[in-house]
Amino acid sequence: MLKFLVSALLASTCVQYATAIRCYDCTSVNNTMCLDPSSYDQETLRRFLVFAECGQGVIVPQNYFCRKIVQTIYHTNRESEFRITRGCGWVRAPQNLDCYKADNHDHLETVCQCFEDGCNEATSMVPGWTMFVASVVIMLNKLC
Repeated sequence: MLKFLVSALLASTCVQYATAIRCYDCTSVNNTMCLDPSSYDQETLRRFLVFAECGQGVIVPQNYFCRKIVQTIYHTNRESEFRITRGCGWVRAPQNLDCYKADNHDHLETVCQCFEDGCNEATSMVPGWTMFVASVVIMLNKLC
């Protein structure tokens, strides 16, 4: 029994603790609330829109983040389709950009990533501090 307790204690010191990020996990194909969750009250969101604990149940730890993908899909014989997908990501954008665009022969997409719980809810995922600093810089330039 002592051997087991010592082994368990040693194993617990080797475990790396991390907190998971929580992201909206939906697609507008089957849930229209996914188009713009910020237009709904918290109770409605809690009842009808899924929040995912990124990495829950995953053995190999990753640096998870929230992602929002806006796509226009071009179809050959019918009208183009617009969809939004929100969920967890683990492969970061090129050059760690907040957003990037991909243009393929059959679809156009904008992919944005963010790093706080529920941050993929917003219509625009520009961090508030970025907007604040930009506003201050613009005001200072006009005053000087």
